[in-house]
Amino acid sequence: MKKLRIIIMCAIAMASLSANAQNDVDALRYSMIGFGGTARYSSMAGAFGAIGADFSTLSVNPAGIGVYRKNEFTFTPSVYTGKTTATYNGNNAEDLKYNFNFSNLGVVYAMNTSKGQDQEGWKSVNFGFGLNRYNNFHNRVLIEGSNSSSSLMDVYRNNAQGSTPDQLDGFSTLLAYNTYLIDTNGGESNYISNVPSGGILQRKSIENRGAMQEMVITLGANYNNKLYIGGTLGFPYLRFIDESTYKEIDEGDSLPVFNNFTIHENLTTTGSGFNFKFGLIYVPIDIEMLKIKLGAAVHTPTFFAMHDEWSSQVSSSFDNGDNYSDKSPTGTFNYSLTTPMKAIGSIAVQIGQYGTISADYEFVDYSDARLRSKTEKYFDQNDLIQSKYTAANNLRFGAEAVLGLFSIRGGYAIYGSPYKSGLNDAKRTAITGGFGIIDKNYFIDFAYVYSKSNENYYLYNLDGMNPASLEKVTQNFLITLGFKF
Repeated sequence: MKKLRIIIMCAIAMASLSANAQNDVDALRYSMIGFGGTARYSSMAGAFGAIGADFSTLSVNPAGIGVYRKNEFTFTPSVYTGKTTATYNGNNAEDLKYNFNFSNLGVVYAMNTSKGQDQEGWKSVNFGFGLNRYNNFHNRVLIEGSNSSSSLMDVYRNNAQGSTPDQLDGFSTLLAYNTYLIDTNGGESNYISNVPSGGILQRKSIENRGAMQEMVITLGANYNNKLYIGGTLGFPYLRFIDESTYKEIDEGDSLPVFNNFTIHENLTTTGSGFNFKFGLIYVPIDIEMLKIKLGAAVHTPTFFAMHDEWSSQVSSSFDNGDNYSDKSPTGTFNYSLTTPMKAIGSIAVQIGQYGTISADYEFVDYSDARLRSKTEKYFDQNDLIQSKYTAANNLRFGAEAVLGLFSIRGGYAIYGSPYKSGLNDAKRTAITGGFGIIDKNYFIDFAYVYSKSNENYYLYNLDGMNPASLEKVTQNFLITLGFKF
């Protein structure tokens, strides 16, 4: 009888559960971005809002395109590694992942006007298009530890209470019911768990893949080498894959009846959207050995059209030799996501031909993200976004020393926590460095980016549940090949 109920549930699971697959965590994931693109930009921690003449600035301050004097083509391959150390109930575990990708591909055309360099007026109108990668989702996490007080099945049992078996969640509680991890107890809507509440080894492995990239189309101009303006039409697109395996084990065979259970969950999210960015760079001081440049940019929200596909599978094993397995249908859902707008202020100080120091300040309010669809208004999820997240202040600092054809660069960035005080951390920092060689018609740049963040992760939502403390360290090696023509 239990197996026959799956047929009933398949028809209603898609409608009843798809609205619950999108949540505040998804909204935050696609609202938080880092710096990527070219090696020169990355080696200075992305503090390029007032410098310009680098393809990455088309995604940050489009006015940077106005600084170009020549046509330019750039191409940036990258090697990325991510390692996460998880501490859960006194036990440490770690895992890592490698990824090869292309961080940038773009071309800029610098079209000089009829005005000479000694004449007042517009000096050039420049056009650029290409691709910048600004978020890498590749990661592996392993969480393992003993729990003496609770089980995930406590959550499933609580969620099932008051529902008859044909009303259970076809992606979680129904699967647990069909594999005898939870069962009715003297009534169709009263449930017990067949898994002990504690005294078990809990283990969860997570693998993430995918990235966020943005195709940019930018137009900018140079007025009298004093004012640079620019605008970018951005067309970001993303792909995120989350595959996880959660397991509870009676490791010492000390518990009655129960042996182990395993839950596999898969989620694939794809999305594409559009935004507009406008920026300017102004040069208030330009004397022989000193040039000061001020930059400002505004990014509209990004309007994403999103698509999710997800599924889950549960298997169980008991001491009497019984083994059960069940899997869900594939859930699909289309919805929209609006990410927050951004405001960026920048300053750069150039000391003759010897080098530049720069700084960017970025303001973004993560509580402004919103989920929507034609059939689901996401009232609870959007209320949670507003109550859980807050505005963040992001700072980026960079420096470059020029020694003839050779340049040495370094930088530091700090991305403030998106969480309100006391809820979480998730602050990110990055230390960067690199060097470059430039000639008349070509250049080559190298960059190394070391990033670190800490965050609490809960295996499930239950009062008194201890979180796992995650420390994520990423390293990115980039090389940009550029040609001027």
